[in-house]
Amino acid sequence: MPSITVTGGRPLGGTVHVGGAKNSALKLMAAALLASGESVIHNVPEISDVDLMARVLEGLGARITREGHTVRIDASDITSVETPYELVAQMRASIVVLGPLVARFGRARVAMPGGCNIGSRKIDMHLHGLEHLGAEIAFEHGYIDALAPGGLSGSQVILDFPSVGATENLLMASVLARGTTVIDNAAREPEISDLVDMLISMGARISGRGSSTLEITGVDRLEPTEHTTIGDRIEAGTFLVAGALAGGPVTVTGFDPAHLEMLISKLRLAGCTLAIGNGEATVTRAGAIRPVDVATLPHPGFPTDMQAQFMGLMALAEGDSVITENVFESRFMFADEIKRMGADIEVEGHRALIRGVTSLQGAPVVCPDLRGGAALVLAGLVAEGETVVTDIYHIMRGYEDFTGKLAALGADIRLVGE
Repeated sequence: MPSITVTGGRPLGGTVHVGGAKNSALKLMAAALLASGESVIHNVPEISDVDLMARVLEGLGARITREGHTVRIDASDITSVETPYELVAQMRASIVVLGPLVARFGRARVAMPGGCNIGSRKIDMHLHGLEHLGAEIAFEHGYIDALAPGGLSGSQVILDFPSVGATENLLMASVLARGTTVIDNAAREPEISDLVDMLISMGARISGRGSSTLEITGVDRLEPTEHTTIGDRIEAGTFLVAGALAGGPVTVTGFDPAHLEMLISKLRLAGCTLAIGNGEATVTRAGAIRPVDVATLPHPGFPTDMQAQFMGLMALAEGDSVITENVFESRFMFADEIKRMGADIEVEGHRALIRGVTSLQGAPVVCPDLRGGAALVLAGLVAEGETVVTDIYHIMRGYEDFTGKLAALGADIRLVGE
């Protein structure tokens, strides 16, 4: 089994470039199903989740070719509307093929999704929204069957919570629906705006980009397009926290700092200096880490995908801090692992009390999920001695060449095994 070995105590400095946003690229690939012909998506990260999504689309009959960070998807000859369980069960994001398939073909059969074990991430809002658009939903043998033989019809959909996945699925379903669809309480994440931009370039009529109300006027057909994925704000945030832990200066390029305003604000409160440029940010820290309270919220709030990394930073703060997780259940599994390294963390419900310690010690730890795994590697960068991180397939799902990029910044880190 592959693992990551980190020997702590090395200073970090230099420049690191982040790739395309994982949480955007997967949905852009699904959007290519909406048009007959070849769509081209640039700045796609080379990660295992992208490989899985490619296999999901190939299982439907799409032809996928890849040249570096460019993916070509030809959806001219879709031969199936059923996604294979063995692929979907590995990645929850593949549920977003549901909307495009129902919109274009009037039916879809999608296996119930799997993915990171970070608590309940119900897809009820996806399905209720599709029912509002006229789809009939049924469940059979672990599959979701959605039928709309006469096509979908525009409607008003009010989401109970600004779910990113539900917003994306309903966006892609409604662009080919008859009439006008209004999605209220829509998610506002930058990845949603990236999807909107691609859909508009395909011929969709969407207004309200970046707001909590999206209005979509259905069109008869969409055309293939060429689109460039936005930079990955979560990868960028992970490297900014790495620089904050080690002191920096670390410059992160390839993303829009406006997408991380809340994290940047919290890093400044924690005693870091942030210099913001065009498509880049530089973090340095000369003094002690100050304790900062954080509550995760949908964008533009503090990203839940940065909660574990920030908890690792707070583990070394001079004082106590509280992190409140408002988006996902069971997302404090990272705390149990970093406690093996000497962190003092007490979890009660959806809150964690972090009592800062003066140092962490290297230890064998296990990745609990994608972001928690990355946070354990960051903790190992500043721990005393050697940290061995296993179950790193989680990390490989969302970070391209994570160890290589950290090594280029000066970390003593190596990937062991295939």
